Amino acid sequence: MAELLLELFSEEIPARMQSRGAEDLKRLVTDALKAAGLTFARADAYVTPRRLALVVDGLPVEQPDVTEEKKGPRVGSPDQAIQGFLRGAGLISLDQCEKRTVGKAEFWFAVVQKKGRVTAQVLAEVLPDAIAKLPWPKSMRWGAESVRWVRPLHSILCVFDGRTVDFAFGPVKSGNATRGHRFLAPAPIHVADFAEYRQKLRAAYVVIDHGDRAKMIWDDAAAEAKTQGLVLKDDRGLLEEVAGLIEWPVPLVGTIDESFMDVPAEVLTTAMRTHQKYFALMTCDGALANKFVTVANMLTDDGGAAVITGNERVLRARLSDARFFWDQDRKIPLAERVPALKDIVFHAKLGTIADKVERVVALASELASVVDADRDRVRSAAELCKADLVTGMVGEFPELQGIMGRYYALHGGEAVEVANAIAEHYAPKGPNDQCPKAPVSVAVALADKLDTLVGFFGVGEKPTGSGDPFALRRAALGVIRIVLENGLRIPLARVLRTSERIYEEAARGRLGQSQVDELLAFFADRLKVALREKGVRYDLIDAVFSLGGEDDLVRLVARVDALARFLESADGANLLIAYRRATNIVSIEEKKDGTVYDGEIDPARLVAGEEKRLVDALGVARMGIDSALVKEDYAGAMTVLAALRPAVDTFFDKVTVNAEDKDLRVNRLRLLATIRATMNRVADFAKIEG
Repeated sequence: MAELLLELFSEEIPARMQSRGAEDLKRLVTDALKAAGLTFARADAYVTPRRLALVVDGLPVEQPDVTEEKKGPRVGSPDQAIQGFLRGAGLISLDQCEKRTVGKAEFWFAVVQKKGRVTAQVLAEVLPDAIAKLPWPKSMRWGAESVRWVRPLHSILCVFDGRTVDFAFGPVKSGNATRGHRFLAPAPIHVADFAEYRQKLRAAYVVIDHGDRAKMIWDDAAAEAKTQGLVLKDDRGLLEEVAGLIEWPVPLVGTIDESFMDVPAEVLTTAMRTHQKYFALMTCDGALANKFVTVANMLTDDGGAAVITGNERVLRARLSDARFFWDQDRKIPLAERVPALKDIVFHAKLGTIADKVERVVALASELASVVDADRDRVRSAAELCKADLVTGMVGEFPELQGIMGRYYALHGGEAVEVANAIAEHYAPKGPNDQCPKAPVSVAVALADKLDTLVGFFGVGEKPTGSGDPFALRRAALGVIRIVLENGLRIPLARVLRTSERIYEEAARGRLGQSQVDELLAFFADRLKVALREKGVRYDLIDAVFSLGGEDDLVRLVARVDALARFLESADGANLLIAYRRATNIVSIEEKKDGTVYDGEIDPARLVAGEEKRLVDALGVARMGIDSALVKEDYAGAMTVLAALRPAVDTFFDKVTVNAEDKDLRVNRLRLLATIRATMNRVADFAKIEG
């Protein structure tokens, strides 16, 4: 067995494309190897800003010999058909073929032994094709070349079993050489295998593993912070990005001028993170320190002093702009900025941001009583929630929308609840984002998201399987999380109809036919996704959701939880078996008889004591279930169901359903249908698997 090492060395690959590019290269090459009949032990991909690398271990040096069989015409077929078959199989005469009986006839079969090719030859054919198929989000041509790649390609290293595999991709021919760090070790490096490749590149100031670089950055930056008595601000997203920008990380600590430290911490960290890729440092009590970490891709004779000075100078200019916006924005009260929102289009079919704010104010006011929030403060927060979009700071740093609104609202004397709601009404933006908890914040956040969903569904801009340009799935999940995490008893259908009415009453953004039913189905799908991510079985979710008519998300989840616990018990598992037995019998007989057996049970035809006791138990169960459901006691409803088990088990043990007496048979089938209907009051047990 042998090893394949492939490296594609280029100009800098954008950080956001690197990990996907490495995985795509691995997938394309390994799929091609499998298609060629070449097995392997393992394959690993690596990426740095200037290279994609792949090592495939445990490859055979030759393809295995294979036997191919090809079915030909029937024995005795015309000579023209026989000759065509022989030519297609690469044979000369029928003496090289076999006769085989298929069904009641004899056919000719060609059995061809094909010797496996040398693996290096196969690689020379499949690798250029795999390289060409890499699905970069953006690619380019360079020079006068016709081939495309993400960035100009400088060299290809391809070694199999210690020897170079010769092929070309555009103007670049493969070899056994790579290069190290652009400045610290630019000379060619010749290698024969992956171990040598990794070792020599490390010596040439290149860490080829993205995870290793990220760990080096974090560990070294944290150590530098510790020497300052500070801690590194946790920012895994920035860590991943910076690891994609450098090949040899060298963390250095710089200083923020004290004159900027009265600017909001979010402004400073955003300016450092977004534009400069600096890590913020925090004091032990969680306050932003006047220090930052920049990660250089270079070793210097002065220990990085010039690099630090340069980065401090660049940051000083960036923060000067931020301070200017901070000072200027506070000169105009937030409320005075609201009219300017009419100049920003929310969506061509749904009006301006000012129109949206008007609708959010109306809907949030309706929600205030539902979430037990102060109505006046909800209206104030809703009126101001988008006003910071026309500030200089948010124009420069869009990531700070909402956050800056909070600062400007507090500066203008607004209540803390109002200011916090402005900051929190976009939340949650993702699965790791916290949900608003304060009633005023909850009302505005829900109103903003529901208005977006109702509007885009109303004008036909719905998510598709291939896209969700307006992030409506995220908006729905945000609503679900806010409702569930706050235990809110919101009649979703009524709120959605209220939002539609507000659209109809607005001067712009009129909607067409009501989309409430479709939106409820959309929420149900999103709730299923959320529950599945928490490990809830999808069949239990379907069993509860298929009952329909429920728009209280808290109630839905409580019912799913109760059903899961019920089925984990012995009574639940056995009753499910009995349900299936009853349902199967009824379904088979209904299909055979061309009718349904959902009619009333005739008490006069209850002959056996077991069926009488089952009817009595079902009657008690129906009343108990209905009483428990009214009180939202889903565990109690499951307990009532469990009490059915003895009567159901005894019935199946002692009673023959398909009796010879026709009327008795019909009555017993109706009894089985009643078992089905009674259990389905709690959940559709037909949806449950296992």
